[in-house]
Amino acid sequence: MGFFDFLKGNKENTQNQVLEFKVYSPLKGKHVALSDVSDAAFSSGALGNGLAIIPEEGKLFAPVDGTIMTLFPTGHAVGIKSAEGAEILIHIGMDTVTLDGDGFNILAAADQTVKKGDLLIEFDIQKIQAAGLEIITPVVITNSGDYASVTDVASEIVTPGDEIIQVNK
Repeated sequence: MGFFDFLKGNKENTQNQVLEFKVYSPLKGKHVALSDVSDAAFSSGALGNGLAIIPEEGKLFAPVDGTIMTLFPTGHAVGIKSAEGAEILIHIGMDTVTLDGDGFNILAAADQTVKKGDLLIEFDIQKIQAAGLEIITPVVITNSGDYASVTDVASEIVTPGDEIIQVNK
């Protein structure tokens, strides 16, 4: 590990493999424990460790530098593989796939390389709520088992770019 890597907070082993990295908030909103999500697939941790955010604005940003692996045509969910290999699933709202893309504006594409902070999806919070659906948005590391720890470090209120998850190899 070089001195500048140390200053940046990247901890590496002798083979220059990153041992610790961060995932940043893709949304502005209120942090919620993953266990409080109504969908058991998320709250049980079956889809991976992470957290949830109740968005205040309908803009979803890339939480890491990486590649979009999956972008549902309905715009309700995106899967990103970080440069460090973490597979991050962000699912906007609960059962929002039923809207069939109505209220979602996709600004990215599958296989696209993204940088932390790139705007990926715009969504209409009022339209989702008017359909009787929850806007709570889980952010999970689907390959959590590949890591020693995936820790929720978010503050109560988050904005895009705030550190929300600490991952240790």
